Amino acid sequence: MICFDNVSKRYPTGLEALKRISFEVAAGEMAFLTGPSGAGKSTLLKLLMLMERPSSGALLINGKNLTRLSRSAIPRYRRQIGVVFQNHQLLSDRTVFENVALPLQISGYPPSETGRRVRAALDGVGLLDKESHYPLTLSGGQQQRVGIARAVVHKPKILLADEPTGNLDPVLSAEIMALFRRFQNVGVTVLIATHDLSLIHTLDHRIICLADGMLISDGGSASGA
Repeated sequence: MICFDNVSKRYPTGLEALKRISFEVAAGEMAFLTGPSGAGKSTLLKLLMLMERPSSGALLINGKNLTRLSRSAIPRYRRQIGVVFQNHQLLSDRTVFENVALPLQISGYPPSETGRRVRAALDGVGLLDKESHYPLTLSGGQQQRVGIARAVVHKPKILLADEPTGNLDPVLSAEIMALFRRFQNVGVTVLIATHDLSLIHTLDHRIICLADGMLISDGGSASGA
């Protein structure tokens, strides 16, 4: 599903954020991407979102090389990607329903299909009764759930998360991880960037560790580490 083949990313400033990274994530797999601040986690996710392009190497999704993807093909590619951010990035002047519906509206889904998908996504994260609420009336954990519903409303094949539990307490963090596992269980490929080692070492999933832009370990699950 995801294949980094000797990928490097160097910025015009000379900063080499990623250095010859190679690993694969299988379809339907859930993996954690860890490492200290500045290790290259966010840059790696930006490459997958095509917010950045590799300086060298090949990045493949289902065998297709993203480095060769034309600019006009990027929106179509992004429809198979769902993204969850640490700070939610919800629109405060729109309801929960409207926030979750936004990706579908941009893609041109008809209102009837949009309503069905939004309510299914909200039901999946336990917030169906909050669809008419505004984000600022919700708790931090509920806001993150809205962000997850928005990320999965278009049924992506790949779900990316950048520090999704960074502002949450341990109990809420565990609940969010349980949601990610539910999506993995229905075949979604999940890659989560996090520095919360205490959390991921309670889970039985693969850990890919970066440091100084390099892959330093890819040792399977935390329980086997």
